[in-house]
Amino acid sequence: MTLARTLEVTTLNKTLGNYAYLAIEKHFKKTLKWEPEVKKDKDPEALHQMRVGLRRLRTAVSRFQIAVDLPKSVNDKNIGKIAHSLGNLRDFDVLKETLENLYQPNLPRKEQESLQKAFKALEKQRENALVDVQAILKNERYKSIKQDLKEWLDKPEYQSLASLPIQQVLPDLLLPEVSSFLLHPGWLVGTQSKESEVVILKDLEPKKIEEQLTKSAEILHSLRKQAKRLRYQMELFTDLYNESYKTHTAQVKNVQTILGSIQDSMVLTEWLMDVFDSEIHAQLPTFVNLFTQNLAQLWQTQWQPVQQQYLSAEVRHGFHLTIVNA
Repeated sequence: MTLARTLEVTTLNKTLGNYAYLAIEKHFKKTLKWEPEVKKDKDPEALHQMRVGLRRLRTAVSRFQIAVDLPKSVNDKNIGKIAHSLGNLRDFDVLKETLENLYQPNLPRKEQESLQKAFKALEKQRENALVDVQAILKNERYKSIKQDLKEWLDKPEYQSLASLPIQQVLPDLLLPEVSSFLLHPGWLVGTQSKESEVVILKDLEPKKIEEQLTKSAEILHSLRKQAKRLRYQMELFTDLYNESYKTHTAQVKNVQTILGSIQDSMVLTEWLMDVFDSEIHAQLPTFVNLFTQNLAQLWQTQWQPVQQQYLSAEVRHGFHLTIVNA
């Protein structure tokens, strides 16, 4: 079913199709805006912004697929491969920034000198990742996505559900993602069950916290990705809800940010273990101690209060009610 492009989002005409079109258009334009700067590789922020644009475009494409009829090339898998390539390059920028700003100034001279080996390895690996990014931005998959999406935006095609009023379908769009977020097993990391009550373990030693997070790194990373998906989807509809919705959106973003910091820390230490052939304790003892303390502080002072919040039945119920009352 094809609908006229001329339909604009007004107070009288807010359809699922309208929102799908505007979301895809917005994030596609953002992706294209930053592409030239990414190719030049002069500004790390450009890489970050293009990566975010692709991730949000991917969310819009996958979540609105029930309403739009997109070209075959424009799909979750293809967009995801491009975003993943940019993500690999971005990871090296984050590693460098963390080492330079958070750890290097606080290390003794001997360890700062040892750290130069890591910086050299990082630079070489980043060069390889940059080659991959520049290649993927020139390949036929990316070119097809851009060309096909430009043509679709000129002459969009929709599924029959596109004509439904957006307010009518909002809860059905958002609640499955909210449920996946709230029911994720990552919320139970660092807890134990006592008489059907979930109790957060708050007095663990820093080393025990590091061991727990190393063991649970994959599941926490999964929760982070779920928070990101939910946040991106919620941000598509901010103008249709009240302040309570905006508060919940900000809180989900905070979950993503904290878990992102934990994930970045785990990636950093794993990467350094590889660079120093697992001799990191001998080569960088002060770093290891700082890392353990920083990770424990991040877990105890930032994550556990958020964890307590989302394990509360009242908060979870309030979240659902906010989504339903569009």
